[in-house]
Amino acid sequence: MQPTRWQVIRSRIYLFAVGIKRHVTFGVRVALIDGNKVFLIRHTYVPGWQFPGGGIEPGETAEESAAREVFEETGYKVTGPLELFGLYHNSNPATNRDHVAFYVSRNFEPTRLFKANFEIAEAGWFGLAELPETLSPATAQRIAEIFEGAPRKALWGIL
Repeated sequence: MQPTRWQVIRSRIYLFAVGIKRHVTFGVRVALIDGNKVFLIRHTYVPGWQFPGGGIEPGETAEESAAREVFEETGYKVTGPLELFGLYHNSNPATNRDHVAFYVSRNFEPTRLFKANFEIAEAGWFGLAELPETLSPATAQRIAEIFEGAPRKALWGIL
């Protein structure tokens, strides 16, 4: 059954108002893994090395958004299914209504070389023994969960 035009308009108004009031955001992050190496990025506007990712755009699924963000931020194209590793609550000083879908990808191919830009200052592969000292807390926790079997935390940035 298709909604009426009025129902569509009313739904959009309601969802817009709720979004303004609640400031709910939903984003994605992706761990590109090649053996014992992970691909990390360093943004220009927040400290620490982290996994590529970003916000889900209107009309996208979380998995589509994850693949798009990987390509935009790294130059790698996801070539196989993404594994949903977990859903996390990202409470921070700006909001406590941010949620992150975290994926793992072992199937990807380079399509272009990474170049530093306005958003991403640096990017590269890191072996587990050579991780940068300035990992974000969330990145350090997810690496421990994936590679060491550490217990999964419900909060994104808590060690």
